[in-house]
Amino acid sequence: MRVIAGCAGGIRLAVPKRGVRPTMDRVRAAIFSSLGDAVVGARVLDLFAGSGALGIEALSRGASSAVFVEQDRQSAEIIERNLARTKLKGRIRQQDVFDFLRRASGSELFDLVFADPPYEKTEEGERFTEKLLANEDLPQLLGADGTFILEKRPTELLPETNVWHLIRKKKYGATEVLFLKPIHNP
Repeated sequence: MRVIAGCAGGIRLAVPKRGVRPTMDRVRAAIFSSLGDAVVGARVLDLFAGSGALGIEALSRGASSAVFVEQDRQSAEIIERNLARTKLKGRIRQQDVFDFLRRASGSELFDLVFADPPYEKTEEGERFTEKLLANEDLPQLLGADGTFILEKRPTELLPETNVWHLIRKKKYGATEVLFLKPIHNP
């Protein structure tokens, strides 16, 4: 896996040996092509960051800042290593995503929020997609024109939500990417 474009384009990224399903290069390229200039100067939040590839790609393409949230210690160390390798700066929060959302609500605003959660269910038996889309703290972290980019299985049905407005969705093999805006920020 590598950074696709920008100041760190072509640099290979390390990937944790377990517990992650990195976003394929072609899916990342399509996401960033769709976002275009919205990335330049953006404040980015990368949830379930894994290797940090989405946030690092954003930084490489001109995002002003990135916060990486990853619970797994090995993955957080890999993100740190990938940031050093690309000579990019970002903040890493080693904690549960939903704990981060609850504590961070309204404290900092982001222009782009990426989430590539595990396809498995949570320990409570919920799907991560459902839990993220129902979370009322997440939209509070988006700036006025912020976008939430969520990856999920194409077979996973999109739950009804009164929090998010679906702008666009696109399927890439075993991954479907959703672009969403909070209903309070149409």
